[in-house]
Amino acid sequence: MARPKNSEFEIRGVNHLALVCKDMAKTVEFYRDVLGMPLIKTIDLPGGRGQHFFFDIGNGDSLAFFWFQGAPEAHPGVSSPAALPGLGSLVTAHGSMNHIAFDVPAEKFDEYLQRLTAKGVELSPVMNHDNSPNQVSPTVTDDVFVRSVYFFDPDGVCLEFACWTKVFDESDLAHDPVDANGEKVVGLITGRSAVGSAPTMVPAE
Repeated sequence: MARPKNSEFEIRGVNHLALVCKDMAKTVEFYRDVLGMPLIKTIDLPGGRGQHFFFDIGNGDSLAFFWFQGAPEAHPGVSSPAALPGLGSLVTAHGSMNHIAFDVPAEKFDEYLQRLTAKGVELSPVMNHDNSPNQVSPTVTDDVFVRSVYFFDPDGVCLEFACWTKVFDESDLAHDPVDANGEKVVGLITGRSAVGSAPTMVPAE
């Protein structure tokens, strides 16, 4: 399948994703010293309101953190997951940032697991995501499309190392989305014959 193209705006990826931390010093130690992300910009906000630091995550993209004086405490299970995938509920509130996945080379995935463990990072079970009923395979098969491992940063932000293991095609667009009531909007995706064409409504079974 040809790579879909945005015909409205020339969006070239993520400039930066901004999160909020409790302790900027611990955040620097984790992202710069444990994960090896270069710290590229530091800002003291005017009026003593806080700080804003940027880390390079590759491809010209950045991960940024605010530290705000007197910011509210974190609420795991609301604004962030209460547990790592495979170890508990991943559900978070509407509008929350559930997790961020960093793209890593497939051939280095297992090596990176060992490196994270050696650095004292607690990891989730490895998820070999596939199209089976359980959606996870204990081994890497031809049906696995991405491999994932999850971990928390010092503030409980859920992070993921992920590597794609296949190229997607039309068969990967096989599910219609649900509305706010959990009802499928039949034909919104599966009724389209091509990217950008009008949906063909398919009666619900």
